[in-house]
Amino acid sequence: MEILRTENLKKYYGKGETCVKALDGVDFSVENGEFVSIVGTSGSGKSTLLNMLGGLDRPTSGKVIVDDKNIFSLKEEALTIFRRRKIGFVFQSYNLVPVLNVYENIVLPIELDGNKVDKQFVNNIIETLGLESKIYALPSQLSGGQQQRVAIARALAAKPAILLADEPTGNLDSATSTDVLGLLKITGERFGQTIVMITHNEEIAQMADRIVRIEDGKIVTPGRGIRKNYGTARMESGNKPAGTNSIKGGGFHA
Repeated sequence: MEILRTENLKKYYGKGETCVKALDGVDFSVENGEFVSIVGTSGSGKSTLLNMLGGLDRPTSGKVIVDDKNIFSLKEEALTIFRRRKIGFVFQSYNLVPVLNVYENIVLPIELDGNKVDKQFVNNIIETLGLESKIYALPSQLSGGQQQRVAIARALAAKPAILLADEPTGNLDSATSTDVLGLLKITGERFGQTIVMITHNEEIAQMADRIVRIEDGKIVTPGRGIRKNYGTARMESGNKPAGTNSIKGGGFHA
């Protein structure tokens, strides 16, 4: 079932000869539960596209449909509420609140929305990401990989329709990047989460189910027909993507 779709999405800056077409008629869709990588060089339009998918910026024209809702038909306040409830974000910078501990950071968006925290669900996420021993730690007491795992947990805790990841391993070394992306894939599969990730790293992109390539604001490889089957990485079975260390206890050091 389709959870995300764009229709002739355009974002232009300037006019006439100085017009920059950051997005120039983008059409693509994502199925529920799919993990999609959007790959492109600097200036290709991938960050602009992610901002549009998340409702962080408005297009010049076109539509973004998330969970059957044209998000740009909403007024600003309604869009903010929809974004908070339906879209999870994981950024290159972790954006954790420094005076809050790990658990408080994870549940903060839910509490700000006035909703009750599903403690069992949150605890499952914390266990899956190997953060049980860190829930009372402050962000300053965590490594970069641990902080990014907290950011992933925070994004998942609100049970969003889609999770958008913007170069989520950009501040991490290569080994930690592989581990964190492995965990992102595992949590996505375990909790049935739809994930759209942008990256310039071809190796990281290969961990997704499907790769979409963007150049000069246009989709040049929609990825249809090239989905890769990695199998089901269920935590109960102990399976994990290659390069992912043990998650439980102290065996995972990202």
